[in-house]
Amino acid sequence: MTKILLILVAFLLITPTQSDAQFWKNLKKEANKLVKDKDIGDFSAEEAAAGIKEALIKGTKKGTDLVSKVDGYYKNPEIMIPFPEDAKKVDKTLRKIGLGKEVDKAVKSLNRAAEMAAVEAKDIFVDAITDMTLDDALNIVKGDTAAATTYLKKNTTASLTDKFTPIIKAALEKTNATKYWKTIFKTYNKNPFAKNVNTDLTSYVTEMALNGLFTMIQKEEGLIRRDPIARTTDLLKKIFGGK
Repeated sequence: MTKILLILVAFLLITPTQSDAQFWKNLKKEANKLVKDKDIGDFSAEEAAAGIKEALIKGTKKGTDLVSKVDGYYKNPEIMIPFPEDAKKVDKTLRKIGLGKEVDKAVKSLNRAAEMAAVEAKDIFVDAITDMTLDDALNIVKGDTAAATTYLKKNTTASLTDKFTPIIKAALEKTNATKYWKTIFKTYNKNPFAKNVNTDLTSYVTEMALNGLFTMIQKEEGLIRRDPIARTTDLLKKIFGGK
């Protein structure tokens, strides 16, 4: 096994079991040494970094596709956007008085807005990965099993928020979320014993949409780490092996 393959195996391994802990420790130790020396055997550091970038682009595109389709958020229990925490009492109260269907429409419309906005994430992710330096890429080799997702969060959250906010605001109008929301809270706030709730819907959905997106990106990162079948491009085959 070449040195570069050893490094990239370390990059692609899932979190090991207890019995594999020493093996993982040894792999990371070797990777650290090789990255420091920029001595990575049969492949250049630049080729290794390019392979990592290809893997990340593949993973982010797939993750984005999963959430941007219809029901990508709404029917995924991991990332479905519920009522805001400060509005949970509203949910329960309105269901008790027979307005459950209206509440369900509101929740569905929040998720539809997130799905519409997620389409725009691909280009931002690709730009961030393309701009990744050699050291950034090799640090991902040395990092933990969520190192790539952590890098993307750090370098894309601000841009994604700026991009998502107007799209989600428009989508909330298009999906009637704003209408449902106003109707629900107007009804709830009429209750003389209720504390008025005025959640910033656009900010809430934007934040939750990004959280869900990064959840799926991290899952794709894990898949690429552990599954040789997920490595399909010529460069990835060259670096990782494959027929």
